[in-house]
Amino acid sequence: MPIWSLHGNGRTVARGAVVKPGERLAWPGTIAIGAQHVVAMFGATFLVPILTGFPVSTTLLFSGVGTLLFLLITRNRLPSYLGSSFAFIAPITALNGGNALETPEQIAQALLGLVVAGVLLAAVGFVVQAVGTGWIEKLMPPVVAGAIVALIGFNLAPAAWNNFQVQPEIATITLCAVILFSVLFRGFLGRISIFLGVIVGYVVAAVTGQVDFAAVGAADWVGLPQFHLVAIADAAAWSIVPMFLPVVLVLIAENVGHVRGVATMTEDPTINRHTGRALIADGVATTLAGGFGGSGTTTYGENIGVMAATRVYSTAAYWVAGIVAILLAFSPKIGAVFNTIPAGVLGGVTTALYGLIGVIGIKIWVDNRVDFSRPVNQYTVAVSFVIAIAGFAMDFGSLQFGAIVLGTVAALVIYHAGNAIARLRKTGADDGGPIPAVGQLGGDPQ
Repeated sequence: MPIWSLHGNGRTVARGAVVKPGERLAWPGTIAIGAQHVVAMFGATFLVPILTGFPVSTTLLFSGVGTLLFLLITRNRLPSYLGSSFAFIAPITALNGGNALETPEQIAQALLGLVVAGVLLAAVGFVVQAVGTGWIEKLMPPVVAGAIVALIGFNLAPAAWNNFQVQPEIATITLCAVILFSVLFRGFLGRISIFLGVIVGYVVAAVTGQVDFAAVGAADWVGLPQFHLVAIADAAAWSIVPMFLPVVLVLIAENVGHVRGVATMTEDPTINRHTGRALIADGVATTLAGGFGGSGTTTYGENIGVMAATRVYSTAAYWVAGIVAILLAFSPKIGAVFNTIPAGVLGGVTTALYGLIGVIGIKIWVDNRVDFSRPVNQYTVAVSFVIAIAGFAMDFGSLQFGAIVLGTVAALVIYHAGNAIARLRKTGADDGGPIPAVGQLGGDPQ
């Protein structure tokens, strides 16, 4: 594992330069940037346990521990924070009719899905480390990858409405604040608009007497997080595991995208060689969190935003962020504050958040110029979306298949089987690749 070298004078970053993963600023500056990473990940990371019913402090603990494990497994060469993955929200809340889990038994059952997903992700990482990512791109071309990411977000829409209608005024204020901050602020503040929107909604709810602080006053400042053990021997828990399997595909896409993004921003293509290690690390972190009551993890785009704004890609800053998250996890009072967030605030912020997950999938299509004049691409998306949004479900004996599983399977089968048939028959209905660029791309007209 390389030791960080001091970048320049340790205080400034020259125009056009970046602080590379193996470099660092002086420790005061490194600690300050590490604190920014904590703020960047905080808004999304604490929302997942609030929405799923998992303990907040435990989630913070394993996000910090997972981040440190990620840095160790990637040999300190890949900067990333592992925060709570939103992809797990749908299969977890499906255990309780789309609502947050309410009993330790439900949490223990959900943890089994996290553990299995983590093990599979790590296994994929070992394969990628050995043979590369080409097979992933063939299994999940842009139209399929975008559909899977988007349908997970859209499948959660009813859950957002359930919370929204409990306190519609607070929900509306929160949603408006999120949107306003995203267009009002530049740079870092604009990237944490969801976090700022939650603060606005929470303050309004508190001022109007809609927040109960009794549990906050009773909580200790220092204490152990609340742990839950995975229900490894519960047959009912194994029956819901299939709902978690599509999440593995999302985590693969997120990790591969993160590695490529960092490689591009640092102008260091050798970082792509660590893609397999990144998948292994995220798999190990998710498995560990699932074993003891934390949320599944993924690499965070919010923290990429911090790196882009500061031009500091030093892994030293992430060691600081991971350690700070671990320390915060040992304050029950902080966890109690999060648990007082009203349903209206959650309804407002998730109305935007779940939609944004869908938009991320659509952006994959735009970035890769998917040709939706081709029937195979049309039906891959059309069928999988209706399945996810309508909440299709099927039971086969003791196995339960929810909308995300069915939508994912539909996307994969329609795309690959449809392409095979169309190409065999030469009907022109297959995916012909990206739409050709029309006209000049950028610059002055010729």
